[in-house]
Parts: sequence; structure tokens; C-alpha cells
Amino acid sequence: MSAPDLPTSARVVIIGGGIVGTSVAYHLGKMGWTDVILLERNKLSSGSTWHAAGLVGQLRTSANITQLLGESVALYKRLEAETGLATGWKMNGGLRLACNADRWTEVKRQATTAKSFGLDMQLLTPKEAQDLWPLMTIDDVVGAAFLPTDGQANPSDITQALAKGARMAGVTIAEEIGVEAIEVEHGRVRAVVTTAGRIACEKLVICAGMWSRALGQLAGVNIPLVPVQHQYMVTEPIPGVPRNLPTLRDPDRLTYYKEEVGGLVAGGYEPNPIPWAMRGIPDGFHFQLLQEDWEHFEPTMNLMLGRVPALESAGIKQLINGPESFTPDGNFILGEAPEVRGIYVGAGFNAFGIASGGGAGMALAEWVAKGEAPYDLWPVDIRRFGANHRDEGWVRTRTLEAYAKHYTMAWPAEEHASGRPLRRSPLYDRLKAAGAVFGEKLGWERANWFATDGEEPRDRYSFERPNWFAAVGREHEACRERAALFDQSSFAKFELVGRDAEAALSWLCANDVSKPPGTLTYTQLLNARGGIECDLTVARLAPERYYIVTGTGFATHDFEWIARHIPDGLEARLIEVTSAHAVLSLFGPKARDILGALTSDDLSNAGFPFGRVREVTIAGAPVIALRVTYVGELGWELHVPAEFAATVFDALIEAGRPHGLALAGYRAIETLRLEKGYRAWGAEIGPDHSPLVAGLGWAVKLRTNQPFLGREALEAQRAKPLPRLLAAFTVDDPAIVLLGRETIYRNGVRAGWLASGGFGYTLGKPIGYGYVRDPAGVDAGYVLSGSYELEVAGARVAATASLAPLYDPQMTRVKA
Repeated sequence: MSAPDLPTSARVVIIGGGIVGTSVAYHLGKMGWTDVILLERNKLSSGSTWHAAGLVGQLRTSANITQLLGESVALYKRLEAETGLATGWKMNGGLRLACNADRWTEVKRQATTAKSFGLDMQLLTPKEAQDLWPLMTIDDVVGAAFLPTDGQANPSDITQALAKGARMAGVTIAEEIGVEAIEVEHGRVRAVVTTAGRIACEKLVICAGMWSRALGQLAGVNIPLVPVQHQYMVTEPIPGVPRNLPTLRDPDRLTYYKEEVGGLVAGGYEPNPIPWAMRGIPDGFHFQLLQEDWEHFEPTMNLMLGRVPALESAGIKQLINGPESFTPDGNFILGEAPEVRGIYVGAGFNAFGIASGGGAGMALAEWVAKGEAPYDLWPVDIRRFGANHRDEGWVRTRTLEAYAKHYTMAWPAEEHASGRPLRRSPLYDRLKAAGAVFGEKLGWERANWFATDGEEPRDRYSFERPNWFAAVGREHEACRERAALFDQSSFAKFELVGRDAEAALSWLCANDVSKPPGTLTYTQLLNARGGIECDLTVARLAPERYYIVTGTGFATHDFEWIARHIPDGLEARLIEVTSAHAVLSLFGPKARDILGALTSDDLSNAGFPFGRVREVTIAGAPVIALRVTYVGELGWELHVPAEFAATVFDALIEAGRPHGLALAGYRAIETLRLEKGYRAWGAEIGPDHSPLVAGLGWAVKLRTNQPFLGREALEAQRAKPLPRLLAAFTVDDPAIVLLGRETIYRNGVRAGWLASGGFGYTLGKPIGYGYVRDPAGVDAGYVLSGSYELEVAGARVAATASLAPLYDPQMTRVKA
């Protein structure tokens, strides 16, 4: 399309003509959205798509992201027949090697995860792997996994085929059109100003790869990604390389391989990656590569020669050094930007954009068309980022660490080390001096556990019991038997104020928040499908003032959800107050005795019952005290103005000495909540789970006549058998390690997978939570009547299911 022919308006404008942008255009067209124009600054695939390696793997740690990648495979299989253009798609399978005991454990757990998600990942001996990939040496190989439905594709060809499919459906594609400005009015996108004129639009989709961050800044949208150099080589034909050779990933050597025209494409993820374009991407950079860096590639090449000796004599056509966009956590970015309504993002694909492109385009197109994702995509949702991701320097530092870890061992509970410390509670130095070993979430330093008695204050990761196992057990025991103090200052905290605050929250919340001031309400916020979008505590402080507490990592997501769903016309304003208050959580049977020594306020069960909030004075400080728990014991969350935090902390420590008070961290919180059966958003519950299937129907006001978002969906669900039900599973052997994603078998038939796993120190058993599934319907009798096994790293172990909390089901300790 020439510049004079550009429309002056479109329902949707897509920026970026790589595989993701053309996939969004294709899928919007398939949905009947034809008033759509895709703008490409140069030619289609001229950014990073054209030089992508083109491996297409499917398995990820999330069931839904795995499903999304499966959508790519399904699309690539049919696209050539549909459009008449070749795609280079070959379903030749994907092979993954393990060359030490830990990696073999990881691979076996990955195979179990694949089985949980319905993929046929086969475990092979070294010789069986070599039979599939004859060029490799296997002297150091312990085992391998093979996924037959993985494959490879030609990125440029797939992009052209998607573009043709989009045009066939009526979508307009305009090449050699740059974007100069994005107009935003009253928090909503209004138009895109291009080199050929202005295009008014309802919605804008940014799919511009490593240019996306700069484009987002034109509209005040933060897209945390940076370009990093990535190298791979292309060889001449090699004898013995068949055209159906599977793709090969050799993570212990940090390398990957695929067949191309009888030769190999071979690359890797080096531990010392090189960032690019730190002062901005040069103008006119398209269909270009960076200078070959053989010196930097040499260590990778040496690792390759140890696996594929034939490379030593193979001719090298080219060493490709192409920049690609990477993100701080190694996951790509999808969704509607929290800062501006109508701006959507699909970018930051971390060198697996070809594998993701088909499914990501489908998901993002549905998100654009329907206003919500087709299913829970939290691992890649743009709202997972926070204030720490606004600084490009910090993003680059963390992204380089994530790149370097692309093929390293994915240890359970592993923490990132770069860019730390950044956000610290007022108590950070005190906790560090007490032996705290910190983790990080959304930039916040949070004590995970405390080293004492000569223990080394650092994490040593393992697929078996890690080095912090005993320390977490001590903290767990202290909370159950005496008292424990947790610094939870990183909680995200909001206030909703205004004349219509009650009306707004009553519409948003599934539970009843119309109670008088001084009451607490645990509630979910639902989408129109009845899925759980937020899981939080609401404290009513005054008739027109609510105080809302949610998890650290959900600060952006939950604030955006609440703010955007306040009904029009209501006077209610949401305010971020996270930094105003530190949070000290005091829990355990001695909590009342400890707190009572520091206040004259009535803390008795009659004077301060469970589920209440009150402003009290503790050690001279004004404190918002919430009698609530996430660990299943008597106690309070103490929300302390930041300037009083150190004073209150010191007073609690001193008052707690006679009672055996212990400092405790987030890993103990996890073990305590698993025993008590408290749900975690992003694990057991999320947008795909209604309160009815999650065992949270008691927290929903269906017995009232109050309307609320999601009510109609819940009423429809209640009228028919449930497709799944959340259950707790325990294993008698304490040596078994449950991490989540282990396969659930009911009466010998696959019936789901664990969403989370851990150890219950009071019970002395491993604990996991997962949904028991059956298309014909599930109820309590169905769940409890089954005989269960869990598959753990390829081995099945007997398990017991429960729908009741495993610890204190009558809540006697919480309400003591």
C-alpha cells in the first residue's frame, strides 16, 4: 500500500510486521475484524524475525503457556495449505539431553510436566537418543527426552504466509510506514501519527520487537525489554545429516541445533551475553546483522565440538550475530498496558518468538477483540511488572542474568542475584543482621529464611531437600508452638475512598464488603466468566474509606483491575499506599501475650475478634491492626507507618523474648499456608478458576441479592456438575519432594496435575494441591472416592486426597 492510500482511521492499528504482528493481524482477520491495518517501518520480517533460528518447542512450566505454544504448532501445520505459501514447517520432534544427575532429574520432572499437560515426552537412553541424532557423541549423556510434536520452521516464510492469510481475510498491511507519535487522550489511545499521516484508532497493538520499548514510551507505556546480541552459525551440508533430523537442545553445553539444507544451524546461550544499542537502536537498522564476534563465540563453539565432532571439518557458511529482544524474567510480554486503555503489547520473545508467534498472535487478537485473554496468561502478562521495571539500566542488568540462565539448571525456588538490593523495607538491615537470607519480588528484598547456629546464610539449590529445609522447619515450628514475626512490608496496599466506595467495591467483590467500619473481608474479584482475577483482603476503616491488601507481585495487576472496573459515574478513587506502611505479621499461640505487653488496647477474643480491623497504639506508634492470618494461627498483621517500623519491630522482639518469639521468612509462610489449605493466586487460583471449583464458595455472596461482576457465571456453574475441584494431596514418604506440576492419577487414569507442592512440617508429610478433573463432572463424593497416585519425576507414588484443610479444619487456633 502506498502512503496516499493510507486510511485516516482504523479500528485497530498494529505496529510491527514480524511474526507476532502478522499473527495478530491474521487472527483478527479470522475473527472478522477487517478494519485493521498493520504498519511496518520497512518490509515484513525485517526486524529480528528474518534472522531467527526457527526452533519450535512447546513445553513450558505453565500449562496455559504450553497450550499457547501448541496453538503455534497447530497453526504452522495448516498454514501452507491455507495460503499456498511455503512455511518450512517440519514436525521432526525435539530432543533434550541430560549429562549429569541433577539435569536428569530436571528432565524427568519436565517429562512428568509434559504428561500432566497432555504432551507425549518420551524418556530415552543415551543410545536411543543417538539413534535419533547420529552425529552426536554420548559419552557424557545420562539420558534424554524426546517430544515428537516439536519441530522447526522458516521464520520469514511463516511471516509471509501469515500476512497473506491476513490479507485474504481483509486486513490491510502497509510497508515502509514509520510511526512518529502516539496520541493519548484521557488515558485512552486515540491515534497513531505515521510518516504518511495520522490514523485515528480505537486500539493499538505494539508488536515491534526490540523497538517496542521506545514505541511504548511515545504513549507513556513501559515495556521492559532490551536488545541482546545472539549468535549462531550456519554450516555447509554435512554428511549424515538427514532432512528429518530432530531439533536438539544440549543445555549442559548451553547449545542448540537444527537441520538446515543438509547442514546445521548451531547456537547457544553464553554466560556472558553482550547487550546492544544501549543508547537506542540506530535509524535504518533493518535486514541487518551485527559484526561477527568469533572470539565471543569460541567458548560456545568448543562446547559444540565436544558434542558434534563433525563440526570440526564442516564448512561454515555464516556466523549470524543478530540482536533480539529479551526481558528481565525470560518470559515474553502480552496484554493491555496498565497505563493506557486500548494499547496492547506482544513483544520481548527471548529468542523463542517463532515457537510462540502463532499462539501469541491468537491470544493477543482475542484479548484485543474481547477485552480479556482467552485463558489465564499471568506468566507473560505485562501487568506482572512494577516500579523497578521502569529503569532501563535495571532492566538490562536483570535481563542479561536471565539470558545467561536460559539453559542453566532451573532449580526449585531459585532467586535472581542481579540488580539487588533495590527496594528495602525499613527493617532490612535489622533482618540482615539477624541472619536473613533474602529473596526478591518486584524489586523488594524479602526474608526467605533465617540462618542460625552456624548455618551458611545463602541458598544452595537442589531437587532434593535444600540447605534451608531445617531452618524453615524451625520457623514453622515456632509459629505453630510459640510465635513468629514476619516482615511483610512488600504487600501491595491501596485505599479506595469516596462517597461511592462501598457501591464500587460491592460490584467488584464476590464477598460482602458492605459491612460496618472495623470489619475485614477476604474476597475474590471475578471476571465475567467467574474466574478469579484478584484475591485480597478488604478492611473497612470508615464509611467512605477502604484499605485493600494484596500480594507483592500483584501490585500492578490488582490496582489496574480495580481501577478499570469501577463502574462509570461512581465517586470512588483508588490510591496506591504501599510505601506508606511497613507490615509486621505476628502469628502463633503466644501472639496475644506478646502484643498485649506493648498496648493498652483490648486484644481479647471478645474485644478484638477474628476478621476485625482497628487502629491501635503499639509501643507508642499508631498502627492499623488486622486480625487475619495466612498461616493458620492466632495473630495480627500490623500495618505500621514506615517511620515507626523500627521502633515497633524492636519492641516486639524484646517483648517476645520470654515467649520464644522467632523471626521467620516467606518459605515458612508457604509451608504453613499449605497445611492450612489457604489458596495462592497464580498457583491454585486465577482467572480460569471460579471460587466454586477452588473450594471458596463460602466467600461468595450468592445467597444475597447483591449484584456483582461474575455473579451470572457462578450461578450458571452452580446449576450443573463442576468440571474440576481443588483437592489437597499428601504422600506418606517424607523423602518425596513435591514441587508442583506432578501428574495426578485417579484410579489409574490421568486426572490433572499439582498446581503447587511443598512440605508440611507439622504433618511431617509432603503436600500438594491440584484440580481433580473429569469432563462428566466432579463433586466431593467423586474426589474422595478415588484411589490416587502422583507421578514424581517419572515414578508413581501413592497419595491421599482431602477437601478439608489438613491442619485445624475447625479454625479453633485462628479464632483462639
